[in-house]
Amino acid sequence: MNAGSWARRLLGRPAPAAGVELTWLGQSGFVLRAAGATLLLDPYLTPGDDRLVAPPDDASAFTGLDGVLITHEHMDHLDEEACRALAVASAGARFAVPRPIVDRLTALGIAAERVIPLQPGDSASFGSATVTATAACHGVHVADAYTLGRELSGGDVRFLGYVVAAGGVRVYHSGDTIAFDGLAESVRGMGADVALLPINGRTPEREAQDLVGNLGPNDAAQLAAAAGARVAVPTHYEMFAPNRGDPLAFVDAVAEHDGLAALVPAHFAPVVVG
Repeated sequence: MNAGSWARRLLGRPAPAAGVELTWLGQSGFVLRAAGATLLLDPYLTPGDDRLVAPPDDASAFTGLDGVLITHEHMDHLDEEACRALAVASAGARFAVPRPIVDRLTALGIAAERVIPLQPGDSASFGSATVTATAACHGVHVADAYTLGRELSGGDVRFLGYVVAAGGVRVYHSGDTIAFDGLAESVRGMGADVALLPINGRTPEREAQDLVGNLGPNDAAQLAAAAGARVAVPTHYEMFAPNRGDPLAFVDAVAEHDGLAALVPAHFAPVVVG
C-alpha cells in the first residue's frame, strides 16, 4: 500500500470521537468508522467493465479492519475477490454473513473461526461496535424472489440487513430488500437513527433479465420514516447502466416525512453523523 493510497489516507485519519463516519464506496458499500471500530459493509471493490463507478482503491489497501459485513451472496455485495484480499490485509477482521452462505467465505480460504454466521436477532461485536442482524426480503434469482430465502436454506433466513451500534449512533444497513410485514417495527425496536436503503426499485424489464429488485425511492423513504430513523441515505444506484436509481426522487420522497432528513453522500467522501 503506497503513501498515495486512498484507503490509507481514509483509515489513517482519526475516527470521530462521537458519532459515526460513513464513506460511500458505491452500490451498497460503506466504510463505517467510530471510536474503536472500523467496518466495511457490502464492499464491492473488484474492477469490472460494467461498473460505472470504479473502486476507490484495491481491497488489499484496507488494513486494520475490525469487521466486514456481508448481507447476501450477489456479487455486488459478496465480492469474493475483495473478501479474500481483505482477509489477508486485515488479519484481525471477522466476517459477518447470513448463516446459509458461510461456506462461500470459508471456500475463499478464510478460517472458519473468522466467519460469524448470523440470523435475524443475532448480535456480534466488532471492536467497539455491536452488530445485530435483521431479515431482508430478496431472492437469489427472480424465480425465488421475493422471500426471506428460507425455502432455499433449510429454514434459515438467507438475506440480511444489519443494525450497527457504534459511537452512540445506530446505523441500519438494509442490504437488498423490499418492504415486508414486521421489518419497520423490527428496525424501530432496535432504535435505528440512520437508514441506508436501496432505491433502484424493481421493474418487469429488469426482472425479465433475472435482476431481483429492491425498494424504490418512495418505498425507501416510507420505510425509513416507519422505522423511526432521523436520517435516510440512498444506496444501490449509479453503479450499473440498467440499474441507476433516482436519488433526487428519494430526496423529494423523504421531504414528505416530518422529522426525516435525506443525506446523499458523494462517492468516497466521508461524512459524520452524530
